[in-house]
Amino acid sequence: MTAGQTIDRISYGVIMAGGSGTRFWPVSRQRLPKHLLDIFGERTLLQETWDRIAPLFPPERILLVTAADQKEEAARQLPLLPPENILAEPQGKNTAPAIALAAFQINRKAPEASMVVLPADQLISGAESFRKALATALEAARLSKGLVTLGVMPDAPATGYGYIKRGRERFEAAGEKVYQAERFREKPSYAEALECLAEGCYLWNSGIFIWEVAAILTALKRWLPEIYQTLGEIEPVPGTKEAQKRLNEAYEALPAISIDYGVMERADEVLVVPAGFCWQDVGSWDAYYKVSPKDQNNSALKAGGSVVQDSQGCLAVSPGKLVALVGVENLLIVETDDVLLVCRRGDSQSVRAVVEELQKRGKREYL
Repeated sequence: MTAGQTIDRISYGVIMAGGSGTRFWPVSRQRLPKHLLDIFGERTLLQETWDRIAPLFPPERILLVTAADQKEEAARQLPLLPPENILAEPQGKNTAPAIALAAFQINRKAPEASMVVLPADQLISGAESFRKALATALEAARLSKGLVTLGVMPDAPATGYGYIKRGRERFEAAGEKVYQAERFREKPSYAEALECLAEGCYLWNSGIFIWEVAAILTALKRWLPEIYQTLGEIEPVPGTKEAQKRLNEAYEALPAISIDYGVMERADEVLVVPAGFCWQDVGSWDAYYKVSPKDQNNSALKAGGSVVQDSQGCLAVSPGKLVALVGVENLLIVETDDVLLVCRRGDSQSVRAVVEELQKRGKREYL
């Protein structure tokens, strides 16, 4: 599949962009989370995701699932996306309800279609490899009628990613090998991540899913019947005020559960396609440090200026101020107009706990 070539069979791209990016606090906030920010380049992560799939799907076959309070900004950033293709969740309930919402919407238009589900907060390079992996996965989904995901070859014992154990080879699709997904492992400890690398059969879970609409709806009906039934009942009246009211009421009662835990880890027919593109799930400041250019002190300084004395391995994000580092190592320093965050590099996964504490204290002005 070459650049500019669309997918032949009826397929939809679904961009998941409803998270608040709590591990990227304080820059990422509820109304303006990291996928809506241009901190990684001239385009936001959401726009880069759009750019990545726009050659594959016409705008009318791209859906965006986002939070209600992010809908306006998301629409502004994606002017080619039809307004009716933006599905606004009244509240975040993790990925399973969001995917179900998109699946029912596509099922109304094209029940024979396939869908590609992509998070909006990933850095991916290697457009040809990316599109080749999608072509393989779509063919695998058609042949197996099962659920397919992309796995990324790990290059480090990362503890912030989920892992997939690659099982036996099942068949070839679009000239590439497709494997049974034998086991899903949640974010492991460092020791467990080392074991995964040593075994050599584990892949990082990219969070990119491919399946036929009928297959995912069948899986939801079996494994998450409450979500299937509740959202399915809203189907006859899409796009109306009554439907939005019913959706708001329905989301109150829906369980908050990921598609990985709710479906992928339980389903009988789950396949994985090893992907050859470069991939980063930039979910934390540690991940941001990893992909940022470094100076001679192995530090990444995004500041109005910097003075470094006897310091190394730090990340400083403070665009409006001079940053002076003296005698420190491996620190993460992030400043906004109202917050200063300082933590050890390697501990940024715990930033979420700060956000949770602020929520408990009712400090919504910082969220």
